[in-house]
Amino acid sequence: MSDQKALTELTALAARTRAAQRALGSATAAQRTAALRAIGRILGEREAEILAANARDMAEAADLEAPLRKRLALSAAKLATLRDGLAGLAQSPDPVGRPLRRTELDQGLMLTQVQSPIGVLLIIFESRPDAVVQIGGLAVRSGNGVILKGGREARHSNAALVDCLRAGLEAAGLPADAVQGVEQRGEVAALLALDHHIDLVIPRGSGALVRHIQESTRIPVLGHAEGVCTLYLDAAADPETAAHLAVDGKCDYPAACNATETLLVHQDFVPRLAPVGEALRAAGVRLKADEAVRAVLPWAESAAPEDGSTEYGDLTLAVRVVSSLDAAIDFAHAHGSGHTESICTEDQAAADRFLREVDSASVFHNASTRFADGYRYGLGAEVGIATGRIHARGPVGVDGLMTTRWLLRGSGQGAGDYGAGKRSYTHRVLPLS
Repeated sequence: MSDQKALTELTALAARTRAAQRALGSATAAQRTAALRAIGRILGEREAEILAANARDMAEAADLEAPLRKRLALSAAKLATLRDGLAGLAQSPDPVGRPLRRTELDQGLMLTQVQSPIGVLLIIFESRPDAVVQIGGLAVRSGNGVILKGGREARHSNAALVDCLRAGLEAAGLPADAVQGVEQRGEVAALLALDHHIDLVIPRGSGALVRHIQESTRIPVLGHAEGVCTLYLDAAADPETAAHLAVDGKCDYPAACNATETLLVHQDFVPRLAPVGEALRAAGVRLKADEAVRAVLPWAESAAPEDGSTEYGDLTLAVRVVSSLDAAIDFAHAHGSGHTESICTEDQAAADRFLREVDSASVFHNASTRFADGYRYGLGAEVGIATGRIHARGPVGVDGLMTTRWLLRGSGQGAGDYGAGKRSYTHRVLPLS
């Protein structure tokens, strides 16, 4: 297919998505809720078909790296979790049209600011077919249209799941074209040129993918840098808690962007570090440590300059000693990616300072970095993680997919009716209810 033909066809697809999104966004809350429930039901009815498609993908991706194969795999348990997420979204308040502010400008002139869908989203993601349902469900709840471009390695799974989303919309009397799936890698460049039809791009994948997308489009991009997440063991850390958080943060899902990649250790905690190190060693973690750490963990490897600034995505962990809480905060700012940082300490004042001063999207006290997740936050699911500072930050759920509109209800007023010797504005703030 020629580039021009591909652009023409994708422009038509994006235009259909826009028209369908406007119908979805202006539908009733009950219709969007019915669509979510229908999608959940259809996922259950088509479970065997979906797992067969996934088995085909797994067979064709035999040479894929282990972390990516793990992300690619679907199971009955994963599909049950996806249905649970859809049920949670169906039970959540519908955000479309929710009033945020009401102001009487004058008698008979009422202004309301309401939540509104962003419009058409382009989601580019790698390996994880479960993202189709998570993102599609959030799009339906928020009234957004969505074009899904998944990794080629998951094309059979993605297609089966997109069909479920479209069938659920149709079952609720809503246009199926509010959800689209595209498969070819070459289609991405054409889609990124459609800034008149697509309102927001959300890439889910490596930092390299996010940077490539940002450099290739005029469409706003909501994405994250590498997930260089830090666990800081304060001088007042409890060794047992420290070991549990370090092992969970590194080993629960090493390939995830919220996995712990750097362990910072206060110099006063170093004499109590051995049990933490042994727990990590028993879990199969490779440590890349500085000399102060190797004095108590001699089996650890020597750290290179980049260790502490690297997203490994496997059972490798950088371990660095810092002299103070201030040094830990400075290190996280200098070497982390602004994703998630956690402090392990029994010193409440130190914890409060860490939570207040660390400038990352998620900041924790005595909790694993793995909690930085839309499902765990109670958002139902997430479209992705945002580490920038514009629009949304951290796990992006329904609220991160909304913008606002202003609705003015008058009784024939004109702007020229107001001024010196004329009518005056009251600007009276009104309750939302």
